[in-house]
Order: sequence, then structure tokens, then C-alpha cells
Amino acid sequence: MNKNYHKRIVDQMIEFRLTYAGAIVLEGPKACGKTVTARRFAASEIRADTEKAKNTGGELVARLAVEGATPRLIDEWQEYPEIWNVVRRAVDDRGMKGQFILTGSARPPKDSTRHSGAGRFSRLRMWPLTLFELGLSTNAVSFGDLLNGIPVELGTSALEFGDIIEHVLTGGWPSHIGLTSSQARHAIRDYVEESIRIDVAQIGTTTKSRDPNKIRSVLQSMSRGVGAAMNIATIANDVGSVGDRAGVSEITVSSYIDALERSMLISMVPAWNTHLRSKVRLRTTRRSYFADPSIATAAADTNEYLLRRDTSFLGQLFENLVMRDLFVYAQLHDATVSYYRDSDNLEVDAIVEKRNGDWIAIEIKLSPDRVVEASSSLIKFRDKINLEKKGEPKALIVLTGTGHHYQTTDGISVVPIGALTV
Repeated sequence: MNKNYHKRIVDQMIEFRLTYAGAIVLEGPKACGKTVTARRFAASEIRADTEKAKNTGGELVARLAVEGATPRLIDEWQEYPEIWNVVRRAVDDRGMKGQFILTGSARPPKDSTRHSGAGRFSRLRMWPLTLFELGLSTNAVSFGDLLNGIPVELGTSALEFGDIIEHVLTGGWPSHIGLTSSQARHAIRDYVEESIRIDVAQIGTTTKSRDPNKIRSVLQSMSRGVGAAMNIATIANDVGSVGDRAGVSEITVSSYIDALERSMLISMVPAWNTHLRSKVRLRTTRRSYFADPSIATAAADTNEYLLRRDTSFLGQLFENLVMRDLFVYAQLHDATVSYYRDSDNLEVDAIVEKRNGDWIAIEIKLSPDRVVEASSSLIKFRDKINLEKKGEPKALIVLTGTGHHYQTTDGISVVPIGALTV
């Protein structure tokens, strides 16, 4: 067992799901820590990517995949999609729980010959390390308490403005722990470049690879619009305007974005579907965030000096950082994350809703100086919701980059990200 292992929030979810599911599918971008985490629960393993490098046939690998002590780790299973059906049959035949852990850093294309895993597989998503997992939070404010409507007590975060900049540049990658800031920034640039040239270029295509230059341009365009509603036409125009490069169609851009999503470098956030008091219309376009804000900084080729001069872009990157952590916390509490925007252009960055209908609304502001503005927006938003049908929010929250955590006289919970825990 790795003595330097950083305990992950997903650990307790894997342990629990092994008690009722025949197999767990652990998904996430490369280098987020899936294999190391899965090994803590596995009694044996096979690495499909290694077998593929040795040119082992898919049928043989699929048979080998289910032979061994359980829980059996099948790493990078998507390299041989036929493994899916073999595992499904093994789960059915054995009739036992906790048999397999399948890890994957890419979702293979839909295949009519691949059966549903309903009733056999439990799917979990991993992201890079949260600030809490990195030990950068004071752990003073529990996300679970916020979901249960427990008021925030007075306190102060230890994170400062420079710490936020440092983290959006270096990210939460487990392999970067112990590196200098410069080493980590170079490592994430190499990671993005390798993803562009190999992973995204080849995923889901059996013929000609995608153009790495165009993938890079798509990422650059998306980094400038992180957290905004997805606009395919704008991205296509950005890609076509780079140098003398020929323009690309919206269909091509859509295929590139699909590849980025299936490689889990980006996460899409849906619009919240709710009941309103007025006839105002809800916006429904999905919003995109990177799996880690450092991917955006690498794609945009920015640095600390530039970010200190462009606080608007830094604010977008901070929003991505917060959303990354919210995805992790929400999954633990069996909740979904969405956003709100209506035809009056009133926005709320995140709505976290549990299966029982309890929900909270979150505005994300890098500067604590914008708490009053954000609080006003949250109150306007609450007044638009048909609370008789939807129920009162358990909390209205402003998540900031630095400063104090407290409860306002209007009942708004103000929480710096460096105070948040599970």
C-alpha cells in the first residue's frame, strides 16, 4: 500500500458500493488518481492498456480480465470494450457483490453489441484533488451541513489571493504533490499537449486522427469562455480565425467537444429545471468546465503575472476551481449540480439538489468585496422560484476566494473556499 497516499473523498463511496454492486466503474481524466485509489480495494489487477501495448488480442484480454482474486481491478478497460460484456456475464454468473473495479480515462463510443450494465455496475466519477483533500482547507464549514440548512459560524479562511492564483495554475493532480510551482506548471502543459496529440486526437475514431492544432484552438477558445453557456458557433469562428488555418464546421467542433467530454477533460453542467412564479423563460444550454482549472490555464498559456492583470479571467478560473470541488462534494451527498439563468439574465452559478428534493443555491465570487452584489442576486432568484412547489432552499450561499465565513442578516451563508469540507 502506498504510504504517501492522499485519502480521497471517493474512497468511502467505493467501499460502500462494493457491498451492493457486482462491479464499479471508476471514471475520470488521466492522472487524477483512479488506479492508485482502486488498488487500495483490489485483490488483483490487469492493465488493459499494457496488454494492448503488447498486442494481446482483445478476446484473450477479456477472458483474462475476469480471472483472479476479487475485487479484481481492470485498469483502462475501454482499451478493449469487449471486456464490458464479459464482466457483465461474470457478475451474473457468480451472483456475488464487489467482484470488479473497472477504471477508465475515456468513454468508448456507444456500441449496439455492448449490453446495459443496469443492475450490475455502479458508476463513480473522479476529479483531481479538492482543496480539502490537499489539506488546504480549515475544514470549518461542512458542505453536508449547508445542504441540511445549518447556519455558518464566524471564522476565517487561511487561503490568500496568491494561493488561489497558485492553485488554478498548478491544479489538484496527485502526481504534482511535492513539485515546485514551476515544475507543476510545466507538467500540466505537457499533460495538455499529450492529451491533444494522442488521447483527444484518437478517441472514438478508427480512421484519420483529429487535427491536434484544431483541438488546441478549441481548448483555447473554451478556456476563454469557461463557465459560459456552450456556443458552438463562437468556438468554430475562433478556431477558423487562428492564423491561415481553414475554417471548421460546427459539426466538426461538436465532434471535438464530444471527444473532450468523453476523455473527461471537460464536464458539462445542465440548466436547472424548476418551477417559477413568473412567465420568465429558463435558458437551457449546457455550461462547460474543465476537470481542473489548470487545464484552462495551460490551454490559454497564461501565468501569474498575466492573471494578476486580468482579474476577470482569474474570476472565471476560480469559478472552475470551485465547481470542480462542488462536483466532488455533491457526488458524495448523492446530489446533482446544475445552474440557473433566465431570460431576464438573472444567473446563479450552481444549484446543488439532493434526491429528496432539498437544494441550495450558490453564487461564486473571487473577491469578498462582491458579497453584497451576490447576495442581492440570490435573493432576487429566490423570489422568482415557486417555493410552494419547489420548497424553500436549505441555504443561499456566496462562495468566495478569501476572507471570513459568516451568516449575513439576510440569512446568506458566506463561505471562502478555503474553509469548505465535506
